[in-house]
This record gives sequence, C-alpha cells and structure tokens, in this order.
Amino acid sequence: MAIEAPSRRRAIEDVASALFHERGYPATSVRDIARALDIRGASLYAHVTSKEDVLRSIVDRAASTFERAADAAAAATAQRPPAERLSALVRAHVEAIAADPELASVFVSEWRHLSADRKMRILERRDAYEGRFREVIVAGMATGDFGSTDPGLAATFILTALNGLATWYRPDGRLTAASPITTPTSRRGPWRSTDDGPDRAGPGPDPRGAEPAPVQ
Repeated sequence: MAIEAPSRRRAIEDVASALFHERGYPATSVRDIARALDIRGASLYAHVTSKEDVLRSIVDRAASTFERAADAAAAATAQRPPAERLSALVRAHVEAIAADPELASVFVSEWRHLSADRKMRILERRDAYEGRFREVIVAGMATGDFGSTDPGLAATFILTALNGLATWYRPDGRLTAASPITTPTSRRGPWRSTDDGPDRAGPGPDPRGAEPAPVQ
C-alpha cells in the first residue's frame, strides 16, 4: 500500500531529524535522507522542495510543541503564585524535550542553518516564548517570591540550561527527565524560597553564556 502524502512527509521529517541529530544539518544531504527512506532522491522532491524546507518543518513542529506545552502549563496554574507558575513552565519545557529528545536536539542545535527570513520568524517566536518566563519572573519579584534580578537574563539563563537536556537525555538512561529540574523555589539561582530571607538570593545569570536556542 502506498504511503499517503501527509504520512510520507512526516516520515521524511522523522528520518531527516534523526540524521540531522546524528550528523548535523550541514553534513546531511538530500541523498542521505532518500537513502535512509529507501527511495530515490527525485522521489523525495515530490514531497519537499529542499533540505532547508525539511529543517524548517522540523523546527516549526518543535516550536509548536514547546508553545502548546507552555500554554497548557500557564492555563493550569493561572491562579497560582508565581513560583508555582514558573515551576510549571519549567516542567512543561522539560517534558516537551523528553517526549522527543531527538527532535528537540535538532531544534536547539540546527535552527541557525535556516535562511535569514525563516530564522527571523523563529527568533520572533523565541522572544514571545521567552516572554512567558519573563512575565512570571517579574510577577515573582513583585511578590517577593524571587530575588531581585534582570528578568530577561534570568529567563535566558533558565531556558539555556533546560535546553542542554536535549543534548544528553536518553529515554532509556538512568535518569528521568525530571531528575535535573531545579524548582523555582530553590535557594540557588536568581530566585529564593519564601523562608530564605532577603540576603539569601543567589547571583543573577552570567550574560556571557552561549547564544540561546530559538524558542525561549
């Protein structure tokens, strides 16, 4: 039975995602993708226009996954204190990575290979996504749940750290996806728990860190 177009397109994306994860986008050719699917390169072009077209679809799908997870977390905790709201966003982000670490890894590492206009659209989505974290951090600073810090740097610090999970997490490994989570009431970092006192807040994030992944 022939595979219908939408299913074939998804199969192409899944195989390409695995190859991009293993080799990197620049080192993966259209021929490599076609060979992995056991089809001719010309047949591949019946479903995609270019290798970048495949990467764009993968990045868009990953971005949408993170956005939906954040939407659900925000809706479930809308009336809760800022610390709980931030914890929910953190957990949602980690769970989205754990659900498909290969996809997340490509998203975190390979988006920079998109053309300028497509990269700009992803960066706009990143800024909006990161804004969810900034908003909760600002609210927590106002209530005293979090220590004083730069909300933008704190959000970038959090998401850059979380995105590192995509590079080392393995579903069959010893650690669960929840293992590395430090909740927003931790006494380490730019926040503090309510019993830490005004002098217990940790240092703010180092602005010299690596460039963040696109949706933050």
